[in-house]
Amino acid sequence: MLEKKVGDVLITRVIESERPDFDAGQFFPTITAEQWAPYRQRLAGWAMDTAANNLVFPMQGFLVRTRHHTIVVDTCVGDHKKRVRPTWNMTTSGAFLKAFTETGVRPEQVDYVMCTHMHNDHVGWNTRWDNGRWVPTFPNAKYLFSEKELQYWTQLHKETPQNQIEDSVLPIVEQGRAQLVKNDFALGDEVRFESTAGHTPDHMSVHITSRGQEAVITGDLIHSPVQCLEMEWVPRPDYDPPHAAATRRAFMERYCERDVLICASHFPSPSFGRFVREGKGFWFEYLKG
Repeated sequence: MLEKKVGDVLITRVIESERPDFDAGQFFPTITAEQWAPYRQRLAGWAMDTAANNLVFPMQGFLVRTRHHTIVVDTCVGDHKKRVRPTWNMTTSGAFLKAFTETGVRPEQVDYVMCTHMHNDHVGWNTRWDNGRWVPTFPNAKYLFSEKELQYWTQLHKETPQNQIEDSVLPIVEQGRAQLVKNDFALGDEVRFESTAGHTPDHMSVHITSRGQEAVITGDLIHSPVQCLEMEWVPRPDYDPPHAAATRRAFMERYCERDVLICASHFPSPSFGRFVREGKGFWFEYLKG
């Protein structure tokens, strides 16, 4: 288990899985083998399985403990859920809850679940299957959803059914556990959403400030370290690619070479580090120790 202290706030990674099973060509469908060539060796063995041409993405959430609140940021893939991706479909491992138990916090002790956005791998453990229905995994928590994000996904769900909305979002709304917020919503003076739209219509990262120290949990504004250098590369799931690329660049400009802990949600373990300048772009310098 890896955790870091930011002032009085403790941030703990909760990992559901970490394996090289995202085909690079499918994930970045417009990027050619020639464009990948300069980076393959640099990513080999930790961020990319070069033999299989697969990227390594951890599926993880973060437990954030402040003096006043116990918060979960994103809830991974979930179990017993119908998903297109074979490794996500109808899983029964309970891996996320097992990892969560190791933190010493019980699900009923969580006060808030902060959802950066509503893709499959960020809302899955919002709910669990119990006696024939979906119930909140964190039964006493308020689930903080972007009002704009929820509106977009519920409308899309009406037009084209979205399994993750059906099983992991709407049950939270229907059971009165959702709190709809704007993208600058704050929990006291230590934890707040930070707008990083583009990947989805109202994607949000989570900014933490305590005793003069800062951290940001990225969510999906960036997926792979290669995007530090190639900010314009378009991953398949980006809703608004030009906006997403501009958001990535602005985010790295904002936090580059500052004493701000970046918790990169899909960067390979240990996922904690900071952005530094490299050439015309940036790189991710992992935290030592």
